[in-house]
Amino acid sequence: MQVSWGQVLMSLNKLKMKTRNAKKTGAGITEGQFEEAMERYANAGRREAEINKSIEEEVNDVLQKYEDELTCLSQGKCRAFEIVQNYCTNNKDNLFAKRRSIGTLHAVAGFRLGTPRLKLAKGTNWAKVVAELKSKLPAYVRTVDEPAKDLLLADRQKENVVPVLVALGIEVVQDELFYIEPKKAA
Repeated sequence: MQVSWGQVLMSLNKLKMKTRNAKKTGAGITEGQFEEAMERYANAGRREAEINKSIEEEVNDVLQKYEDELTCLSQGKCRAFEIVQNYCTNNKDNLFAKRRSIGTLHAVAGFRLGTPRLKLAKGTNWAKVVAELKSKLPAYVRTVDEPAKDLLLADRQKENVVPVLVALGIEVVQDELFYIEPKKAA
């Protein structure tokens, strides 16, 4: 999978975003200062885009230069891994009688234990397990009580929901966001 620096930089730029919470300051700013600031903002945005495009092109050139070699190396590693894994699996009793790993001049290979997990025995399912746990080990059953905020927002204008929201002291609010969208250069 090819990841471009442009995508990475776009993700980083989204964190900065062009939208910010509106601030109520700067009452003494003149129209000339406003126009100058808009121009600086737009020019800086265009220059950022040019730089990001240049970086992306250079990164793609480097990736293309080494793409074939990296692909060959990756395929070679996969084949070698399969051979080593098959050898170790077939000779597990002899190679790993005393230790879980073996070392060679070039690398170390071995078997690690994975993270513990729960696996159901044949003939059972999680619904049965939960039912039994509720009576035998209730501390091991999770229950989550929380408001369905997404549903409350979606139904906020329904006749039966409005009075309950008011009675509970819940308000639906929206922050005002300030934005600047620079015009594209001709």
